[in-house]
Amino acid sequence: MAFPPGFLDELRSRLSLAALVGRRVRLVRRGREYAGLCPFHNEKTPSFYVVEDKAFFHCFGCGAHGDAIGFVMRADNLDFLEAVEKLAAEAGLAVPKSTPEERERAQRQKTLQEALEAAAAFYEGRLWGSAGAAARDYLKGRGLDEATIRHFRLGWASADRHALKRALSAEFPLPLLVEAGLLRQPEEGEAYDWFRERVMFPILDRGGRVIAFGGRVIGAGEPKYLNSPETPIFEKGRVLYGWAQARAALRLGGGESLVVTEGYMDVIALYRAGFKAAVAPLGTALTEAHLAELWRLAPEPVLCFDGDAAGERAAVRALRRALPLLRPGQSLLFASLPAGEDPDSLIRGQGRAAFEEVLRTAQPLSRKLWELAVAARPLDTPERRADLERRLEDEIRLIADRAVQAEYRRFVRERLYEASRASRPPFRPAREPRRRHVSNGPPRPPSVPGKTQREVLLGTLVEHPFLILDLCEEIAALDFVEPELSRLRDGILAIPDLENSIDAGDLRSRLMEVGLGNMVEALLARPMVRTALRRSAREQPELIRLRVEAALQLLRRQDRGELAEAENAFSVAPTEENSNRLTRLKEQEHQRHEVESDDRDEHL
Repeated sequence: MAFPPGFLDELRSRLSLAALVGRRVRLVRRGREYAGLCPFHNEKTPSFYVVEDKAFFHCFGCGAHGDAIGFVMRADNLDFLEAVEKLAAEAGLAVPKSTPEERERAQRQKTLQEALEAAAAFYEGRLWGSAGAAARDYLKGRGLDEATIRHFRLGWASADRHALKRALSAEFPLPLLVEAGLLRQPEEGEAYDWFRERVMFPILDRGGRVIAFGGRVIGAGEPKYLNSPETPIFEKGRVLYGWAQARAALRLGGGESLVVTEGYMDVIALYRAGFKAAVAPLGTALTEAHLAELWRLAPEPVLCFDGDAAGERAAVRALRRALPLLRPGQSLLFASLPAGEDPDSLIRGQGRAAFEEVLRTAQPLSRKLWELAVAARPLDTPERRADLERRLEDEIRLIADRAVQAEYRRFVRERLYEASRASRPPFRPAREPRRRHVSNGPPRPPSVPGKTQREVLLGTLVEHPFLILDLCEEIAALDFVEPELSRLRDGILAIPDLENSIDAGDLRSRLMEVGLGNMVEALLARPMVRTALRRSAREQPELIRLRVEAALQLLRRQDRGELAEAENAFSVAPTEENSNRLTRLKEQEHQRHEVESDDRDEHL
C-alpha cells in the first residue's frame, strides 16, 4: 500500500525510537547514541545501537538495521502494514485509506516537492556563483560563515524575472510551478518568478523536505521579507521555520531549551551561537496550530520576541492564545530582551552569555499574566484590587483544564494577598485592658519542644480567635524560626478588620482566601495540636487565655536563652552570620520590652 507523502514521516516523528526499543532492550546512553544487547541474536557484549536523532537502529553483530517500523516488524514478527497500523494506533494517527483520488493527490504532492527541491538547488547554485557575490557579502556581514550558510541551504534569487522559470520549465510544467508557489501567473501575460533580488531561505516540513521559501531583500525594497504563497503542501499558519532541526537537537538531550523567535535570521544566529533548538513563525502571529507544533517538541517553549513594542504585543497575543490550551506540564515561558534588541543583534553585540542570561530569567506564563494585569493600574485601594481580581478571573476562565485553572486561581490569591499586605500599614489594633484571673497560679504550659509549642499556640489561636486581639503584639514579637509557622502567624495577624465576634469557621475561611487553608488543615491534624484542642474545648475562655499566656512566657524564655547563646557565639566568632543573628534577636527582645512596658502602663 502506498501512503500519502509525509504520513510515514509524521508517524516516525511522533515516536521516540529509544523509548520504543527501550521496552525490550536495556539501553545505556553513550554520547549521542544508546547501546544495549541486540534483541535479534544472542550476545554478551553490547553491539546494538540506537541513533535517536537520525531515528534508526543498527547492530554491528548481526547487521540488523532499520527505523521504528522495521524494529516492530522484526520484534513482533509483523508485516509492514501491520507494523504501521500498530505504531499509528500508539501515536494517535489514523492510517490513511488508499483510493485512486488519494494516490493521484499523493503523486501531485510528490511532484510539487520535487519542483521545490529543484528550486532550492537552483537558488543555492546562484548564491555561490558570480551573481551571488553581493548576497554572500551581506550574509557574511550578518556574522554567518560558509558552513552555516550551507547548513541552512541559503540561496539567491537574481533580478532576472524568468531565471527560475527557464531553469525548471524543461522538467516541470508551468502550471505545476505556479501551484508550487514558484511562479506568479498574472491574469494577462506570461508567468514570471515569484522571488527576485532576494536572499532565499528554504522552509522545510517535519521530514526535512523543502515545501516553501522565504526571501529577504538586501537593499531598498518592500516587503523586506516575502514568503511563498500557500499551496497544497504549505500552510503558513501551521509551519515553523527550523522545526525539523530543533527536533533533532532536542532528541540529543542535554537540557536544551526550545526558543521561539520572530525571524529566520534569529534562528540562524542562535544556531551559530550554539542554541540549536530555535524556531520562528513565518511572519505571522503564533496560531493554535503553531502552539501544538511547539508542544510536540517541548513542554515549555521559551518565547523570545524582539525587545520593542511590537515584540511585546506579539508575546501578549501568544499568551492569550495559549491560555485555553494549557495542560498540566504544558505551558510557555517568556524571555525579555533589552530594548531595541533581537536575538541576532544581542548575540552579535554581546555574545552567547548575554542570551544565556535572557533565557535564565524567562518568566512562566502565570507571572507574565499577573504583571500585565498589574501594569494596567495601581493596587492602592480595595476597589482597584477587586477590579484586578475580576480581570484576572476573566482570563483564568479561558483555561479549559480544570486542574490548571484551579492552580491559577491559587496563584492569583497568593499574589493578591501579598499586594494587600504591601498596601496597608502594619496591623496594630487597639487593646482593651486584660482581666486578671485570680487563682493559685497560672496553669503549667505543656512540656513539649519549641516547634510543637508554637504549633499548639497557633492551633489554639485558630480554634479560639477571641485571643488574637488581646495577644497580637506578644505573638508578633515571638521568633518563629520555622518559615511555614512564621507565614501562618503573619497571615493570622494580618486578617483585616478582625473583631472579637469572629469565630473559628470565619477565621479559617479568611485564611483559605489568602492561600493558607492547606497549611491550617495540616497544622490542626498534628497529634499534639489535636490533643491540646480537645482539652481546650472543655475549658472556660479565661482558662484557655491563661494557658496561652503561660505558653507565651515559656517561648519568650526560650527566645531569651537563644539571645544569650547568640551573644556568646558572637564574642567567640564575630562573623557576619553571627552578627546578623544577634541583631535580629536583639530587635525582637526590644519589641518584647515595649509590649511588656505597654502592659504595665495599662494597669497603673
